[in-house]
Amino acid sequence: MPADRRQTLGQFLRTQREKLSPTEVGLLVVPRRRRTPGLRREETAQLCGISTTWYTWLEQGRDVTCSPATLSRIATNLKMSATERRYLFTLAELRDPQQSAPVLTTPKTLLGLPEQIKSPAYLLDPLWNILSANEPARALFTGWMNSSEPSQLRYVFLNPEAKTFLIDWPDRARRLLAEFRADTAHLARTTAFQALTSALQAESQEFLHFWQDQRVLPREGGQRSFQHPFRGVLNYEQITLTPAEHTGYKLVILTPTAIEQTRAS
Repeated sequence: MPADRRQTLGQFLRTQREKLSPTEVGLLVVPRRRRTPGLRREETAQLCGISTTWYTWLEQGRDVTCSPATLSRIATNLKMSATERRYLFTLAELRDPQQSAPVLTTPKTLLGLPEQIKSPAYLLDPLWNILSANEPARALFTGWMNSSEPSQLRYVFLNPEAKTFLIDWPDRARRLLAEFRADTAHLARTTAFQALTSALQAESQEFLHFWQDQRVLPREGGQRSFQHPFRGVLNYEQITLTPAEHTGYKLVILTPTAIEQTRAS
C-alpha cells in the first residue's frame, strides 16, 4: 500500500477512535481528567484483541500487514457505520469478511428510466442483463433486445449477428469483457456470476481466450458504431450513468453524433 494511503488510513482510524468515549464501548473509567479525547490507543487495542504497539503503528501509517479479520474487529469495536466501514476497507484495499453477497433485486424506480429519454437508452443489472429499454434502443439493438437473451455478454459472444453489428467486433468484445471483469469483481463468488462465466468459457472460444487475458479496464463512454441490418452504419456517443443508491446498475444512453443528426434532419 502506498505511504500516502497508509497515512490516510491511520488518520481515519484516529478520528474514529477519538469520537468514542470509554463508556460507549463498555469500559469502566475512574472519574478523572483525561488528556486524550475519546478512547486511548491502548484501550482500542485491548478491545480488538491486538497489541498496543501494532495498533499504534497502524495509526502512524507504518508499513504493517493487517488481515481482513483484524480490520473487521477494529471497525466493529470502533462502532463504524456501514459507510465508514466500507471506506475503511477501501482504503486498506481489503475485502470486508462481513460483506454480504449483493442482492440482485431490481429497484422498481429504475425500470422506467429509459422511457424518459429520447435517444436509445437501456438499463443493465449488475451482471449486465437487459432490464428495460426504450423504443429507440429496441429499434437499434434488434438482434439482442428483440430476442429472448437478456445477457449482453451472451449476445456479444454467442449471437453471430453481433460480429457484424458491432463494428470492429474483436476490439469491442475484448474491451467489453475487460470492463465487465473490473465492474463485477465484487460478484465473483456469486453463483450467478460463476454460472455465466463458466458457461461462456465452454461455449465461446473467443470468450475463453479474452477471459484468460485477465485484462481489467474502466467502463468508458465514447463513440460507438453499429452496422444496422436495415439502416446501415450508425454512429453514437455512449454515456453510462450509475444511480448513486444502486451502484451495480447502469443506465446506458446513446446520443447520435453530429453526422447522424445531420443525416436525420
